[in-house]
Amino acid sequence: MDAISDLLESKLSHGVERSESLVISVVIPHYNDLENLVRCLDSLRRQKFPRNQFEIVVSDNNSTGGVTAVQRIAPDVTVVAAAEQGAGPARNVGAAVARGTYLAFLDSDCIADENWLSEGLLAIGQYDYVGGRVITTVQDPAQLTVAEAFEAVFAFDFKKYINKDRFSGTGNLFVPGHIFRKVGGFRSSVAEDIEWCHRANAKGFVLGYAEQAVVYHPARREWSALKKRWDRVTLEMALLSMERPRWRIRWAIYTAAVALSPLAHWVPVVRSQRLFGFFAKSRALFGLVRIRTYRSYRMISVLVRPPRQDPSLCIRRQSAELMQ
Repeated sequence: MDAISDLLESKLSHGVERSESLVISVVIPHYNDLENLVRCLDSLRRQKFPRNQFEIVVSDNNSTGGVTAVQRIAPDVTVVAAAEQGAGPARNVGAAVARGTYLAFLDSDCIADENWLSEGLLAIGQYDYVGGRVITTVQDPAQLTVAEAFEAVFAFDFKKYINKDRFSGTGNLFVPGHIFRKVGGFRSSVAEDIEWCHRANAKGFVLGYAEQAVVYHPARREWSALKKRWDRVTLEMALLSMERPRWRIRWAIYTAAVALSPLAHWVPVVRSQRLFGFFAKSRALFGLVRIRTYRSYRMISVLVRPPRQDPSLCIRRQSAELMQ
């Protein structure tokens, strides 16, 4: 605990009052996922970081049971209602009521390592904002589905996202509150994590990778769930790409790269230390070819029939950029 105590002393000496302010606010968007949310909150209660120095804010996004259902399972956390549908707007509502000097964004289906908050705060002392490591978990390694085998190798590669692509997913993101306010909130209907990080980077803020700030995310077991995820991501990426000049050319190149990617990405499957035996790796290879083929088909559909842009997106974009 000495390292954590020293860290808190440093943070508190830079304007965080012990009696009035919290160091970290953990912001969690939630939508109809109480079972996973219970496990997520339990992992936060087991943090080694001092409990009186962080708060948990759950932003309920029009779940069936609403705020009341969340409050029933989590009487010790702050629960707010987010009327506008979408994880981005829900995070904005949670951030708006947060009292911590730092914001830690987490997804409701993630399990935080007991050192997650401590390691995230340590890393943010070296950068302006940081994303942590996400480890994909499976139910039974001996009985992997195709979707699980694929995601065990390729899902949530935050190290690549951060160090190469210069963005962090919002399922494991630490941001000082003052930087969040300067950059503005998350947008809806687009790939909000990529778009927000691009805005932050454009303002000169430096993103870093916090490898020891670990959360665990379950792999999708069903093929339908994996398809649904990529349907959503493809649409969000398309809408974001359409805001740039010559987007069709860029999108066509991207589509070709996705279609051809199995020719190179079979190597990580074969070398993967997370898959054991011929059965698991053959399933991952099948999943790789199948999902990249499906993604290519969906991306070609975007070129043939681009999604209709919601006029309100322009308003939301301006609002996100102007939010202080």
